[in-house]
Amino acid sequence: MRVVVQGPGSLGSLVGGVLAGGETAVTLLGHQSEHLTRVREDGLRVVQPDGTTRVTRPSVATDPSVVADADLVVVCVKSYDTASAARALGRQCDGAMVLTLQNGLGNAAVLAEHVPADTVLVGTTTHGAARTEPGVVRHAGGGETTIGRYRGANDARVASVAAAFSTGGMETTVTASPQRAVWEKVLVNVGINAATALADVDNGALVEFPPGERVLERAVTEGVRVAEAEGVSVSESVVERARQVAARTASNESSMRQDLAGGARTEVESLHGAVVERARDHDIAVPVIRTLADLVRLAQRDG
Repeated sequence: MRVVVQGPGSLGSLVGGVLAGGETAVTLLGHQSEHLTRVREDGLRVVQPDGTTRVTRPSVATDPSVVADADLVVVCVKSYDTASAARALGRQCDGAMVLTLQNGLGNAAVLAEHVPADTVLVGTTTHGAARTEPGVVRHAGGGETTIGRYRGANDARVASVAAAFSTGGMETTVTASPQRAVWEKVLVNVGINAATALADVDNGALVEFPPGERVLERAVTEGVRVAEAEGVSVSESVVERARQVAARTASNESSMRQDLAGGARTEVESLHGAVVERARDHDIAVPVIRTLADLVRLAQRDG
């Protein structure tokens, strides 16, 4: 299987390292950067949760035409870049499966506007990752990974993608309900990301200190009501799952915290903002999520 990982940030680099470690042919596709240069010259170093380092050697590319020869494209760009990434894929892809492992709501629908909907796979993962320096990504904690077709029934091609991830060390299951998995991942992110970014704390603080516990629980509980109004029956234990993810990735900096600290644009609109928008459609009050969204916007001086 030939795989292109589009967007070699923290998660994209981890995914690339995982797949390359399983002897899958991997190309990291991104803008020219010191990170890609270092990977090209020295390989990609993945620092495992136990402190050991695994070095793999994916190829790197900056030309989107590389996806033309791919069997699978894993989209890991930020959610606000999905549309531009999808347009490029629509011009270059030739029958490849396209898997979104992004944060937020709506990414698969955007991809399906530009590539055949029956080639789109919807995935979620709660693995923690952080790019610590060019050429190095830290695997900050294990988690669950699921994939499933956006349209149509799962088949052997989907199973082969799950097998490639599992062989590399990221155990992956196939689900017939990918939209439910996406909503549950969004609710976990809603409970963790903004709170850790605004308080400037690692994920573990949300299960170690009562104020963090309260914010996580209230935000996720509000989000559950919105998901159900959208016709998505999420697990009753999603609050506990959010706690488990925070504990399992206790030493990790959430992606939103990394972005806010680095002065980069966050994904608040596809996470908290998207939930607030849907809550408004159903006349559901979500004061905690709305406040978290506005505080992040204020911190990044946006809207």
